[in-house]
Amino acid sequence: MEIKYHKDKIEFEKELNSLDKFVIDFCSILNKLNIKYVIIAGYVAILFGRNRNSEDVDIFIDDIDLNKFKTLWMRLLEEFECVNTNDVHDAFENYLQEVNQIRFSRKNHPVPNMEIKKAKDSTDWWSLNNRKKVILNNSELFISPFEMQIAYKLYLGSEKDIEDARFLYKLFKERIDIKLLHSFNSKFNIEERFRRYIYGTT
Repeated sequence: MEIKYHKDKIEFEKELNSLDKFVIDFCSILNKLNIKYVIIAGYVAILFGRNRNSEDVDIFIDDIDLNKFKTLWMRLLEEFECVNTNDVHDAFENYLQEVNQIRFSRKNHPVPNMEIKKAKDSTDWWSLNNRKKVILNNSELFISPFEMQIAYKLYLGSEKDIEDARFLYKLFKERIDIKLLHSFNSKFNIEERFRRYIYGTT
């Protein structure tokens, strides 16, 4: 898999699996409706070839009002279904606003599903506002920067998360802003964990 780096995007092609196709189809709707979003968490590593399964994909979206959400809801229901509720007002007011989590899957296929959250704290907004464009087989996706992903995965600390962080660091270490990465390590207080799992020192 050859990854091409440009000033404003990362571009590559690969054989798409069912999860990739799900993400592309879902995000194409967000793109068409001009809803700002950023893909975070495990799928970022899977996107670039990490060989592991995932039943969900996590994204943050910009703060949208009810009318915009209704437009999104109607468009999504052409291909997907909401896992949480069948009512658009319930979905917006109780799940997106209050719980800050709402899930969609393909119709009659509960997995994989897309977990949508609104950006809320400074870390969420940083990821959204500094998102990176990826062109995958001519489809446009937006992902969280690798520096944030690596640090946050190490902060979560499960074996799966640590392996995601190591995978991304190894693949993109020549492209990573080390100073920025270390600033996130400091923010999440995981400097020692970074040295242990990424550099192999204590």
